[in-house]
Amino acid sequence: MPCTPLSQDPEPDWANEEFGKAELGDARRSKRLVMLARQLARSPHCSFPQSLSACELKAAYRFFDNDGVDTDGILTAHIGQTLTRMHAVPLVLAVQDTTEYNLTHLSATEGLGYCSHKKVRGFFMHSMLALTPDGLPLGVLGLKTWVRPLEQLGKRNLRKTLPIQNKESAKWIEGLNQVTALQSRCPQTHIVSVCDREADVYDLFVAERAAGVDWLVRAAWNRGVDHPEKYLWEAMQSIPAMGTTTLRVPARGSTPERTARLTIRCAPVRIRAPRNRQGQGLAEVEVYATWAIETAPPEGVDPIEWMLLSSVPTQTLEQALERLSWYARRWTIETWHRVLKSGCQIEARQFGDAQRFMRATALFAVIGWRILYATLLGRLDADLSCEVLLQRFEWQALYCRTHATTHPPKQPPTLGKAILWIAKLGGYLGRTRDRPPGITVLWRGFLSLHESSQMYLIFRKNE
Repeated sequence: MPCTPLSQDPEPDWANEEFGKAELGDARRSKRLVMLARQLARSPHCSFPQSLSACELKAAYRFFDNDGVDTDGILTAHIGQTLTRMHAVPLVLAVQDTTEYNLTHLSATEGLGYCSHKKVRGFFMHSMLALTPDGLPLGVLGLKTWVRPLEQLGKRNLRKTLPIQNKESAKWIEGLNQVTALQSRCPQTHIVSVCDREADVYDLFVAERAAGVDWLVRAAWNRGVDHPEKYLWEAMQSIPAMGTTTLRVPARGSTPERTARLTIRCAPVRIRAPRNRQGQGLAEVEVYATWAIETAPPEGVDPIEWMLLSSVPTQTLEQALERLSWYARRWTIETWHRVLKSGCQIEARQFGDAQRFMRATALFAVIGWRILYATLLGRLDADLSCEVLLQRFEWQALYCRTHATTHPPKQPPTLGKAILWIAKLGGYLGRTRDRPPGITVLWRGFLSLHESSQMYLIFRKNE
């Protein structure tokens, strides 16, 4: 019996928009990518044998086993769509972060490297997510995957002597360079690369960047500065406090939720080159420091403290508060990584080869982004038409199932209503004091919506 093609929806959809122009060297590969994205998004938590037919499964493994397919090619079209969404936004936060995938339990998988613990085997992913200042994820801007070769295990001290371009730390500078390259395609948008403490690298501070591109990094090192106090923390301690702000600290384990009050200081500082590189003739660099520290934490609790460095001028309390809000948006990329691991079950899949894992992760990165986008867009702009997210037949199926009717309205409901209905399909109760629906219930709701939509189409065809 001839193999049937991967199923297709009756009209252009999100998968075609995000992957249709992928640059994979062959139009057939791009078409297969679109169809795989559409099919796997319907049950992203399931294994391939559960999500795909026998023929589709064979096509999927051929696709991910093809050396002509790489993560850059998979993401080309989606990054283009991300830039299109960025055009209408004056300021975008390009948040960078690294996560590791632990595949130690898959001992037969070829090509794995060591991870943060010497006995853990897997691979790393460094990614960049575009966010609005309100935290809406506009899409992926970059993704890099790699393994640490087992033969380099135990040679950490040797790596310290390597030039920056040969270290993993180069990923932060590469991310900034990529932002510079992409900014030329949306020149009216100011892009700020936001990074955690691992990016506290002197070379990043002095890296060339285009006008309209800046960076913000949480400091990890008490660097030498051109100041009577000589070091960063001591210099900032000598500056008068400008004001305070409050921060809600969510509950964690047995520790209840609390509200922390942070004292804020900000000032420009001149950072000296690292001691071990002072013979290289490196110049001092002026940055803007913002220091926020909790002054009266509960007994036995470490105070919350952020020391932020940025290329963006920060000299007033209002500006300092804005920088703190930018850094706080980092939680979004961490949530996205959890969606990939828990929702898409990347670490539970069995590809047998690290390269196949990496290619599949690039595809699921966009699938996971779409769920996160839907969750946050529904909170931030609930009055939009739901057709910014759902196809017509999808919202019609959703409406009919929610209202137990066979007659959908002529006009689409608002996005806020649609997101609430989807969340209820996933088990959200929607009581008066309940918080807005989160990732997990929306994930389950989208899975249920996919099934309802397919059944809706089948019955419509028979009318």
